[in-house]
Amino acid sequence: MFTGIVQERGRVASFDGGRLVIESRIAAEVGDSVAVDGVCLTVTDARNGTLVFDVVVETLSRVKLFGTQVNLEPALRAGDPLGGHYVQGHVDGVGSVRSVEPEGEGKRVWVDAAPELLRYLVEKGSITVEGVSLTVAGLDEDGFAVALVPHTLAATTLGNLAPGDKVNLETDVLAKYVEKLLPGLRSSE
Repeated sequence: MFTGIVQERGRVASFDGGRLVIESRIAAEVGDSVAVDGVCLTVTDARNGTLVFDVVVETLSRVKLFGTQVNLEPALRAGDPLGGHYVQGHVDGVGSVRSVEPEGEGKRVWVDAAPELLRYLVEKGSITVEGVSLTVAGLDEDGFAVALVPHTLAATTLGNLAPGDKVNLETDVLAKYVEKLLPGLRSSE
């Protein structure tokens, strides 16, 4: 489990044949989970300032490929603060950046997404974009907007987004559970 509060931007050293090597200062051990651009991956080797992950075909079929820099967050440990929202690291789909516009000191980013993802979004609800916990600032029939503050722009890869870029999306898991439970609640009335 994660919170969507990115701890570091890592640099992809190599990605070959399903083996992903990232330069990182995160202290992780073999077997630890780390969210990489919102994708929960298991550390298979950690030494000399690198983290190594094996990325299987199932994962690659559901996410966008990793860029040269990635957002990293180690798994939440008991007692850690919950600064973002509940994030599983299970990408629900890939969105496409529609627009990036300056807004005061920050930016407003619109992302187009599939209807099966948009159904779980509400204005002022939670969304994870590239592993970053964000608040939905606007919705339309094709996508959603997020307002990025200067800290998020500087501390994550989201400051480099441009129209047409693909992004990993994870909707709020609580919305999915509510949807699953609603038919049962209605039938018991």
